[in-house]
Amino acid sequence: MIMGMPVIIEIVDITAKDEDIEEIFSDFRKIDERFSPYKETSEVMLINRGKLARGDYSQEMNKIIALAEETKHATNGFFTTTIRGLFDPSGIVKGYAIWEAAKKLEKRGYENVFVEIGGDIQIKGVSSSGSKWVVGIRNPFQTDEIIKVLSLTNCGIATSGTYLRGSHIYNPVSGVNATDIASITVIGKNVYEADRFATAAFAMGENGISFIQSKQYLEAYMITNNERAYFTEGFSKFVQM
Repeated sequence: MIMGMPVIIEIVDITAKDEDIEEIFSDFRKIDERFSPYKETSEVMLINRGKLARGDYSQEMNKIIALAEETKHATNGFFTTTIRGLFDPSGIVKGYAIWEAAKKLEKRGYENVFVEIGGDIQIKGVSSSGSKWVVGIRNPFQTDEIIKVLSLTNCGIATSGTYLRGSHIYNPVSGVNATDIASITVIGKNVYEADRFATAAFAMGENGISFIQSKQYLEAYMITNNERAYFTEGFSKFVQM
């Protein structure tokens, strides 16, 4: 458990080393220590308490702020790191952390990798069965039920919803938490892309599926509060059942 969520790392390659996996776990803990909006000693908390000047931000913090600003523009303002007057980069940090971990493992020569934090996943190569990785989408109204089974490789997938953590996704346009849909799952070329756009699309409500449809290399599956499902044109190619 890191960042308050379950973390899974699987490397299928027979050359996999325990120390490489432990290094990724260590990296995740360092990111949590820096970016947590709850830990008293985190850089985020120091910023929110006014104890850290803008010129003293870490290089990684500046990178996250730049990425968040880019996402804000790409989503027409439906993504923000300023929530009710406080700085909270949670909407972008998880996807960024997973993607950075996957890139590090790729540089080590691993070809078949699965990295997950709290349901957001980066996938490369094949699973231990020799086939594509299998990922399920939960029914947000009955979370022990899988309503779609996906077959994935060399991509990222992220889900935004309220069924596990309650209403926690802020809509910066309306100024209140987003509750218009139950969940939206986004598949992208990497988990960073999937995660940041899933957060923004959820804030958009039912318009989120059209927004994802307009983005090249992104596909999505949305479930509304009245239990209807909508998906982008290319989503079906990932569905196993």
